[in-house]
Amino acid sequence: MAMPLPERPAICGLSMDRPRIMGIVNVTPDSFSDGGRIADIEARVAELAAEGADILDIGGESTRPGADTVPAAEEWERVEAAIHAALATGAVVSIDTRKAEVARRALAAGARLFNDVSALTYDEESLAVAAEFAEAGGAVCLMHALGDPKTMQKDPRYDDVLREVYAYLETRVRVVIEAGVSPEQIIIDPGIGFGKTLDHNLQILRGLGTFHDIGCPVLLGASRKRFIGTLTGEDVAAERVHGSVAAAQIGASFGCHILRVHDVKATAQALAIWSAVQGAA
Repeated sequence: MAMPLPERPAICGLSMDRPRIMGIVNVTPDSFSDGGRIADIEARVAELAAEGADILDIGGESTRPGADTVPAAEEWERVEAAIHAALATGAVVSIDTRKAEVARRALAAGARLFNDVSALTYDEESLAVAAEFAEAGGAVCLMHALGDPKTMQKDPRYDDVLREVYAYLETRVRVVIEAGVSPEQIIIDPGIGFGKTLDHNLQILRGLGTFHDIGCPVLLGASRKRFIGTLTGEDVAAERVHGSVAAAQIGASFGCHILRVHDVKATAQALAIWSAVQGAA
């Protein structure tokens, strides 16, 4: 049987008593899987919500390996309409950004989750903005990455990847608490694919249960990533649906509270069967 889901307080009004699905909305021309392919934002976010997304994660800057930084003004221009469309669905709206300015504007628009792949280290104002999210009843997600997107996959090395990622996240949680965010408003993400080789990713997946000791809900974002293509021989990211669903179920089995995915309907179906077998349906 799977690891029991560790008890955690609700996040942004969502109970953490079952794995929650975070649907990915990349409003970018160059994201690794679906960049530039969303023709109708309103239709796309409505579709993801209808398929079972509890959270809609809106991103306007690609963080794929080798990606360039996007100016804050351009990033906001990309995400603004998507945020408003997502709010209309009733799902929790998350802003996927490293920039304090973009996050603050998203908060004012109604977003309640600040999802930062740099764990609030990229922008010196981000800690203050995270506190503003917390004051508004929202939350922050802290992810581990080794280096920035431009360079992170150039020969990443660790002495002990599980221990080092754990120590980093534990430290960042303490820093964010000191900045005024309650521990109950912090999510952690070990950062699959962000400065990690195939072996690093597999070690993290095998050790996902370890991260619960930090005391925060755990998010897993493995959807369509390169390691799935490496293991399956599938070069096209959009064709990695089955491998992505398998990775999500592994996350659920290790007690991950949030699964960040492109393929919401497929993941929701898999989790429905998994939950029924676990006796949680």
